[in-house]
Amino acid sequence: MTIVSPASATFVGGPSLPQERRLVTPIPGPESRKRAERKAQAVAAGVGATIPVYTVAAGGGVLVDVDGNSLIDFGSGIAVTGVGNAAPRIVEAVTAQVAVFTHTCFTVAPYDSYVDVAEALNRLTPGDHVKRSALFNSGAEAVENAVKIARHYTGKQAVVAFDHAYHGRTNLTMGLTAKNQPYKNGFGPFAPEIYRAPLSYPLRDGGLSGAEAAKRAITLIEKQIGASNLAAIIIEPIQGEGGFIVPAEGFLPALQAWANENGVVFIADEVQTGFARTGTMFASEQFGIVPDLIVTAKGIAGGLPLSAVTGRAEIMDAPQVGGLGGTYGGNPLACVAALAAIETYEQEDLAARARAIGEILFEKLGALRDADPRVAEVRGRGAMVAIELVDPETGEPDAALTGKVAAAAHAAGVVLLTCGTYGNVIRFLPPLSIPDHLLIEGLDVVAEAVANA
Repeated sequence: MTIVSPASATFVGGPSLPQERRLVTPIPGPESRKRAERKAQAVAAGVGATIPVYTVAAGGGVLVDVDGNSLIDFGSGIAVTGVGNAAPRIVEAVTAQVAVFTHTCFTVAPYDSYVDVAEALNRLTPGDHVKRSALFNSGAEAVENAVKIARHYTGKQAVVAFDHAYHGRTNLTMGLTAKNQPYKNGFGPFAPEIYRAPLSYPLRDGGLSGAEAAKRAITLIEKQIGASNLAAIIIEPIQGEGGFIVPAEGFLPALQAWANENGVVFIADEVQTGFARTGTMFASEQFGIVPDLIVTAKGIAGGLPLSAVTGRAEIMDAPQVGGLGGTYGGNPLACVAALAAIETYEQEDLAARARAIGEILFEKLGALRDADPRVAEVRGRGAMVAIELVDPETGEPDAALTGKVAAAAHAAGVVLLTCGTYGNVIRFLPPLSIPDHLLIEGLDVVAEAVANA
């Protein structure tokens, strides 16, 4: 394929992009390096970049950078573009909406699309009980509001989060988040009345069953906090930044049962797991739990900023009028994007596509695990899968190896994200629009990077 000068090129994104890995310069290329120099002079140093290439187009399973390189996308903007970048329904819906009005503030002059999104979330989320929804901008903002709602409803203040959890970067959500570096270091003090309980982490639990891990957590909660003081438990059904940790069978149902018995609001943070990512619309469905409140964001609107709290009507309706809201929450552009994304998830059965992607991920990565003892585990569900890398002699996390693998993948044209409390997990979050040939090619690149690291 002929590459024209990036300075004069016109790129068309979305599904029309050639679905190929193509390197025409080193990664990053000269034009991206120029922009990185501008970034260093204009943008706060604390705002980093996983792979410093500057994007001009994206769609299907690729990102195209300003130098004309086409990279395989295994990140989806951290699980945001599940329907694919510039997905046709979203482009059409947002284009039509922006020509009509861009903002009124729903709490000043409401509009239909906000209510439409709330109705869709009430229908889609687990459970057949009566529900209400409220819309916000980011996952962290929705988590904060879920905690606010739970505290108001119960009249209690304490909140329990879990080891390895990630819930955001605002003050309250940093307190809920377990990982210090880079998310918390130097930013305290954090909000009070936040406590941490041990998670079910099968690889590192020494054979502890889900029921046993739940008993361990509940015993700690009862001893150190007391149910009479506890407003809410918040947990990711499958942890995201913490390392794609899938709890042992029975762990989540036991926690929910205890919460229900003790008047504690059970909050599922499905910011990363939601919207078909794990092979069902929400990961909670796979664990047999029905959360009191469920927090969503990321994949909800195909890249536009939107988040939500959805839950039992009696809990959601507890705060006073005016107690929930915000200037931009449920912006009309984001709402129509969400409606178009939900239509795409349902009509194109992207949950089934996530399961098919998962089969390929587990097959390829399982072969890698079988061939290399440094790959301790392949875990996840659907199109949310990770490998944990360790020193094979000690079983200790190997963050250095993980960094080498990610760097080699980036240099070879694959956008790859790491995670985990110990920095030793590589996560795979391809868009659900990625074609099989690109998925397999990208996994071959990663396998080669592991072999050579």
